[in-house]
Amino acid sequence: MKYVAVTACPTGIAHTYMAAEALEQAAKDAGHEMLVETQGSAGSTPLSTEDIQAADAVILAADVGVRDRDRFAGKPVVEASVKQAINDAAGLLQRAADAAEQQPAAAPEPAADEPELGSKVVAGAGFGTRLRQWLMTGVSYMIPFVAAGGLLIALSFALGGYQITEAPPVTEQFDAASLVSWAALFNQVGSTAFEFLVPVLAGFIAFAIADRPAIAPGFVGGAIAVTVGAGFLGGLIAGLLAGAVLFALKKVKVPRGIAGIMPVVVLPLLGTLIVGVLMFVVIGKPIALVMAALTAWLTGLSGANAALLGALLGAMIAFDMGGPINKVAYTFAVGGLSIATTASLEIMAAVMAAGMVPPLALALASAVRGKLFTPAERASGRTAWLLGASFITEGAIPFAAGDPLRVIPSIVLGSATTGALSMTFGATLRAPHGGAFVLPLVGNALPYLGAIAAGVVVAAIAVLFAKQIGRRPETAEAAPEKTAVPA
Repeated sequence: MKYVAVTACPTGIAHTYMAAEALEQAAKDAGHEMLVETQGSAGSTPLSTEDIQAADAVILAADVGVRDRDRFAGKPVVEASVKQAINDAAGLLQRAADAAEQQPAAAPEPAADEPELGSKVVAGAGFGTRLRQWLMTGVSYMIPFVAAGGLLIALSFALGGYQITEAPPVTEQFDAASLVSWAALFNQVGSTAFEFLVPVLAGFIAFAIADRPAIAPGFVGGAIAVTVGAGFLGGLIAGLLAGAVLFALKKVKVPRGIAGIMPVVVLPLLGTLIVGVLMFVVIGKPIALVMAALTAWLTGLSGANAALLGALLGAMIAFDMGGPINKVAYTFAVGGLSIATTASLEIMAAVMAAGMVPPLALALASAVRGKLFTPAERASGRTAWLLGASFITEGAIPFAAGDPLRVIPSIVLGSATTGALSMTFGATLRAPHGGAFVLPLVGNALPYLGAIAAGVVVAAIAVLFAKQIGRRPETAEAAPEKTAVPA
């Protein structure tokens, strides 16, 4: 049979490509043909119309919106998360084969000329699932602003020191021969990118709920949240509010003569007005008070309380290795960067350190006691060194997929240890990504490295101990490679 697939995850870094590779390998093993379009950060060649028409079924393995879904109209479609594709690609192929038998593929309708934005909301899903998908859509569109702005700001501090924030605007004073001027330029460009975080988050949460007409009310609601001091939390609420308002407005029956201008003029106008009034007059200030209390709490964290928070965030980062719980912890840390207090920078450092631990620990464990791991896992361990150093927690997934009950508790313990130690040592970080490659931007770098090393050792020892419980070492060597996701 011939299949086509699309894979996409919120960050577009690791899950997207691991799911694609798993699907391709499973199809090859079964003697089928598989073409995958990876809608990730590295981009890919879109599936051609001819390939889609020739396909017996379509697999959409995505945690965010699949762009240009209309291309697959008339085809049997199987939807799943990227984690399902990584863990059970063969099962997805079987589902696709069953769908093809029940619904013979028809030629898809021509795709629209205008490329479509995408939001991943599965029809018929429960409210909790839909809420998570709405939030993840907002986060996925926000992450490029986080990466660009955060790294530029971090680079500006490395070049010009923390006092660079007091530099005059580069539109008034800029010397191309001065390093300080370039540092100020990087800081001001990065700060401008950061100003879009909350509006983009709110705009695309609203879009996920009520499609294109909700983008303008969502963006405006997010901008008002920043204006009134409601910050990141205000952006989340503004996005949900805008989506709900537009969803309700779209249900209103209107004369046919007005229907044509509703999505372009009437809905954005009414939605923006309603959301703006509510955010300015009704809910904006109460949310700002909550944010002020949260900021005060973060600023006052010290000692055991800070360590406990670091341990909790570290455990969340490791638990599902790039999944929803991981993204909650990461989004919480990124939101703190806009506050830019010492405590919020410590949280960002703790989260990044904890996220590096799982791949590094499993790489170490598979190198030290290779007989406890399958050949495929040992191969994954060699690439996990770089993935871990790059803060790509998903590098641990091939190990967890084959032995979750032993691997996941071990890496959670190691990451919690690192998170607690990082917070205790007071390490700070203004960059939202980069792993070991942004180490020069870390405050208290040596203790920070010690925290990472401690977590890696704890997790590696724990997983080696766990793998010896209930089975002999040679069992792992004899285990079939199909239990592990191809590296």
